[in-house]
Order: sequence, then C-alpha cells, then structure tokens
Amino acid sequence: MIEKKDIALEKVVLVGIITQDQDQEKSKEYLDELEFLTFTAGGEVVKRYIQKMNMPNPKTFIGSGKMEDVMHFVKENEVGTVIFDDELSPAQERNISKILNCKILDRTNLILDIFAQRAQTSYARTQVELAQCEYLLPRLKGMWTHLERQKGGIGMRGPGETEIETDRRIVRDKIALLKAKIKTIDKQMAVQRGNRGKMVRVALVGYTNVGKSTLMNVISKSEVFAENKLFATLDTTVRKVVIGNLPFLVSDTVGFIRKLPTQLVESFKSTLDEVREADLLLHVVDISHSNFEEHIESVNQILDEIQSKDKPTIMVFNKIDAYKPEPLDEDEGELERTKANYTIEDWKNTWMAKLGDNVLFISALNKENLEEFRKRVYKEIREIHITRFPYNHFLYPDVEDIT
Repeated sequence: MIEKKDIALEKVVLVGIITQDQDQEKSKEYLDELEFLTFTAGGEVVKRYIQKMNMPNPKTFIGSGKMEDVMHFVKENEVGTVIFDDELSPAQERNISKILNCKILDRTNLILDIFAQRAQTSYARTQVELAQCEYLLPRLKGMWTHLERQKGGIGMRGPGETEIETDRRIVRDKIALLKAKIKTIDKQMAVQRGNRGKMVRVALVGYTNVGKSTLMNVISKSEVFAENKLFATLDTTVRKVVIGNLPFLVSDTVGFIRKLPTQLVESFKSTLDEVREADLLLHVVDISHSNFEEHIESVNQILDEIQSKDKPTIMVFNKIDAYKPEPLDEDEGELERTKANYTIEDWKNTWMAKLGDNVLFISALNKENLEEFRKRVYKEIREIHITRFPYNHFLYPDVEDIT
C-alpha cells in the first residue's frame, strides 16, 4: 500500500513597496493577492516586508537597510524563496540574488509558474512555454554559475561563440519554433470555430477566482474544473447550452489579473480569440471582494487591448451569498457612510443604475437568482439570433409565446 505523503510548502518572504502611485492600502491589497498566488503555487508566506519610497531602487528594488533586514530573516529562518510584488529588471534580480543567496522571483515569474502547473492541453503548454522563454531571454546572464566567468587559457583564445551567446541563440530558436507551432494550432482552432456554424457565442470573462467556472458548470451542467485558487482554469472550455428552446455556445476563458505580465497578454492573445469572436460577453464580478471596482477596471483594460470592449456585455455580480457590508459604529456618532457600508440595494443605486437591466446579482455556488439570470441571457441571445436569422423567428418562437 502506498503511503500518503504530506507535501511540504516552501517558506516564502514577500516584498512590496509604497510609492506615490501605490498607497499603503493598495500595497497591502496587492500583497494579499500575491500571498494567494504564492499559496496557489505551493508556498507558505512566513513574513512580509513593505518599504515606503519615491521610486524603486534601480539596483536592489528596496533600500540597503531593508535588504539587510530581509537577508538576516532569510538566513535565520532558512527561507528558500523571496518574492517581489513588481517585475524586477535582470540587473535587480542578479544583485538581489547575490545578497540574499536564495531563489528570487517576481510577480511575473510566479504567475508563469502557476500557468505552467495549470496548463493541461498542448496549446496552453506551448503558450506558457513561449511566455517563459521571452521572460528568460534578457535574464540569461548570471542564471548559472558556469556563465559567471568566460573560459580562458591556452587554446581558448580567438574568435568563437561564448556560452552565453550559445544559450541566447538556443532560446531565440526555441521562441521562433514555439511561435510557428502556435500559428499552426491557431489555424486548426480557427477551422474548429468555423465548424461550429452560426450559433450565437457567449464568453465568460472576468478577474481570476470570481466564479466563472462554477457558473459555467451550473448553466451547462458540465464538469469544468473549479477551485478556490487563482487561475484554476487556464484552458478555454466551450459547451453547448440550451435555455428555453434556444441553443448557443458558452466559452469559459482564462481569468485576468492586475499587473498581468506583457508576455502573457501577448502569448494568450490567441486563446482570447474566443472572447474576440463572441457575440455577447458575461462579465463576472466577485462582489464580495473589497476592491471589485478595480477588478472591473483591470478586466476592461485587457478587453480594450484585445479590441473587445465595445461588445454587448451583461455585468454578472457573483458571490452575493458571501457579501457582507461593514456595519456603521453608532457609538462613535454619525459617521459618513463609505462603500464598505453599502448593502447590495445601495450598490444598485450607484453607477450600476446607469447599466439598466444589464446588471444581475447571483450566487453560482448556492444557485441564487439563476432563473432571473437565465431569462435575461435568453432575451439577449434571442435578439442576436433573430437579427442574424430573421426567418428563424418561426423556428424558435419566444418561449413566452408558446406557453
């Protein structure tokens, strides 16, 4: 009988900064998100360090005094990994590595690592590998100790390709190969999408871990992998769904995140073709998150980058079961209400009121308000369908007309 082994989590220290663009509250929230990313990757955060500075130190990201504190903590507690909240330059990564003498990662590297773990299909693995190679290329120098000093001596002088040049050439060749492979798979996927006929296409978009896959499972009665971790879904899943008497396609796409690495946006642009070619977007938002408005902004920014911001969109505010407004402390007198004190009814009277009936409040997990969700989605899809096929009005009469 095989014995069960407990997988030991890696000890991790997080490092962030407070700047003019990123105040203390925002910095704390980014580090909370980074901690969740670390947990998803298989690490355990033992300490956080935050430093207030005008701009990151070009040599070591944080100041020398704070770096010394981190170094002592890492040595005393045998910490194997230090993760920085912002992307480090190749020079910063090398300098910090020499001081701390442990594994140094930044947010980009961490997200790439999670993507590598989560990629299931050949297509997703190829995209992640391309992003990793593009991230690796400028960081080759000093990544291995045998590259620190070029070989010299008798018989080693004269022209010739150094090891660092060889490695760079290998990585460049690999990038060209992966890009060609992605181009081939893109053609195959374009044929697949073409074979789906003219059915109305709906894409679930939103921040990572907002419940897109759970919603997909509920409406399509399928079993898409869903977990309370960031980037649980990496491969796009497409399912046929029927509401009333009308069939349509729903695709569950990769979640977005703030400070998303440029390499990933570029590498995953082809995966987001499902979003580009969709007739309707269901923008899923986790209303229980304290900063969901910023999440909406981040998603809209990426939708804008892939030319999909102007598509018909229904805002679906999920996790209403987990939403709890902060109560006002009446003992301290009349305090001004903030967004943290808003009930869901209060939120409905804010900027959300301008969106009209394009706003829905549901709980995919507890299946709350799903009937209202289905009716609204059915109405929107039917309008798209009749516009595309006017004669199909007779083939697919309105459900209400039948009953």
